[in-house]
Amino acid sequence: MSKSQGVNVAPARFFREQAFEAAEETSGPEREALMQRIREQLKAQDAVLVAHYYTDADLQILADETGGCVSDSLEMARFGFEHPASTVVVAGVRFMGETAKILSPEKRVLMPTLEATCSLDIGCPPDEFSAFCDQHPDRTVVVYANTSAEVKARADWVVTSSIAVDVIRHLHARGEKILWAPDKHLGDYIRRETGADMVLWDGACIVHEEFKGIELDELRSRYPQAKVLVHPESPAAVVAQADVVGSTSQLLKAVQTLDADTFIVATDNGIFHKMRQLAGNKTLLEAPTAGKSATCNSCAHCPWMAMNGLRNLAHVLETGDQEIHVDPRIAEQALVSLNRMLNFGREQKRQVLGAGDA
Repeated sequence: MSKSQGVNVAPARFFREQAFEAAEETSGPEREALMQRIREQLKAQDAVLVAHYYTDADLQILADETGGCVSDSLEMARFGFEHPASTVVVAGVRFMGETAKILSPEKRVLMPTLEATCSLDIGCPPDEFSAFCDQHPDRTVVVYANTSAEVKARADWVVTSSIAVDVIRHLHARGEKILWAPDKHLGDYIRRETGADMVLWDGACIVHEEFKGIELDELRSRYPQAKVLVHPESPAAVVAQADVVGSTSQLLKAVQTLDADTFIVATDNGIFHKMRQLAGNKTLLEAPTAGKSATCNSCAHCPWMAMNGLRNLAHVLETGDQEIHVDPRIAEQALVSLNRMLNFGREQKRQVLGAGDA
C-alpha cells in the first residue's frame, strides 16, 4: 500500500542552479591560509568540526586532522554530544545541525551556512505532514533522519538508512502498520525487504533519484567484474542491480571488504574522498545519472552540500554567525523519537555482542 502526497517540489535542476550559485571555490595560497585560520579558530572557540561524507574534501581533511569527525548524520550528532567542546560546527545540511542541537541543547551549534538544506526536508513541510499523519491515526509514524526538527517531533520513530530496515522489521513483527516519510524510494526498499504494511510520503532526494537503471546496466556491461554499491534512496531499477545496498557507512565498509578491484558507486560523489582514503588501490566509478547526450554522465553531488566551504566556515568561526536554534518544546518532542532509535541500536548491539560471547 502506498500513498502519494501532493507536495510540489521544484525540479532538481532548479535546486542545483540556486545552490551552486552560493557554492565557493578556493585554490592555492588562499586555500592554505583559510585552512590555517580555521584550525586556529577551532582551538580558540573551543569548537569541534563534524563533517558529512558528502562535503568538500578540504572540510573532511580539516575535521579529521583537528580531532573532529567525518561520518553520517547521526554519528556526527553523537560525536558532537560526546565531545567535550562547547561549540559544535556542523558541515553538512540544516537537518544535521538541528539533530546535533537536539542531542546537545546546552552547546552552541554553528554551520557554515544555514541556507544549506535538503530536498527531502523541503518536500515534507511540517503542517502538511502533520495533516497526512492525522489521516492515518492507526499507523506508527517513522521518519527518516533527513527531516526538520518539527517533522521529527511529530514522529514516533526517527531512523537512519543504516538501521531503518531493522526498525521496520521489528515494528512489523509486533503487528504495527507504518506511515513512512519522506523518501519514497527508501520507503519502497524497506517495504520490499520487510513485507511491512507501509503508507509512503511522496518525497525523493534530488541526487539519488537521478541515477538511471538503463545507463547503469550499460556501465556494468563495460565493467563486468565491478561490484555495484547503491544507497537505498535510489530508484528501484538501480537498487535491483546492486551487490550491496546500504547507508554511507555500509558502502564504505563494502569498498574495503568486498573481493573486487572496481566499484560502481550510486551515491553522492562526495563519498569518494573517504573511499579513496580507505581503499586507495580500488577503482571507483560514478554510477550514471544521465544519458549519453547529457553534459555530464554523472552529476551526483548535492548542491546544498557544495555550499559548505572554507570561506564560510572561517567566517562563522570568527563571527559566531549562522547558529542553529531549535524551539525547546520541539526539541524535547523530537528527542523522544530519536532516543527510540538510539536505544534500539544499543539493544541490537548488545544482543549481537551477547550472541558472540555464547
